[in-house]
Amino acid sequence: MRKLMIAALVAAAGPAAATGIEIDVAGEADGTITIDLFEDVAPEHAERIAALAEEGAYDNVVFHRVIEGFMAQTGDVEFGQMGSDMRMAGRGGSDRANLPAEFSDRSFGRGTVGMARSQSPDSANSQFFIMFAPAPHLDGQYTVVGEVTDGMDVVDAIKRGQGPNGAVTGQPDVMEEVRVID
Repeated sequence: MRKLMIAALVAAAGPAAATGIEIDVAGEADGTITIDLFEDVAPEHAERIAALAEEGAYDNVVFHRVIEGFMAQTGDVEFGQMGSDMRMAGRGGSDRANLPAEFSDRSFGRGTVGMARSQSPDSANSQFFIMFAPAPHLDGQYTVVGEVTDGMDVVDAIKRGQGPNGAVTGQPDVMEEVRVID
């Protein structure tokens, strides 16, 4: 009811509400995460996540890298599908070209969603991460693409990985379905 009321107020006041996604997570974490995508801060990155979600590319993709007190990473639509060889998870992207960095003055706080990349700032593609805690050392180094608006309890319950890179072994948590919302 609250979301409907807010949406009605926003529609009456002006432009449509920003795009976001809802992620249904299964595994140790079980529930829904709602993310507001920052189209005004990182338009190309927000559009990429929304487009891949709309296509169903994120469905059944695992959280392959999860580091306690830091972040949970997912979105490898090439190698991160549940049931595939998890040793490759985190090395792939989509069939689209990499994105140029869209750095901003937004800070990486708890619940911030950032785009994963390799050493090159212009190498983000499909993978993203959700922060468990603030990480100011990432500010201005990675693209902030959104924030969790509901479901941080689900994020907090995502199965943690092992070792310094946080690789999740065994049965990782999975994004069963990712939907675009307004």
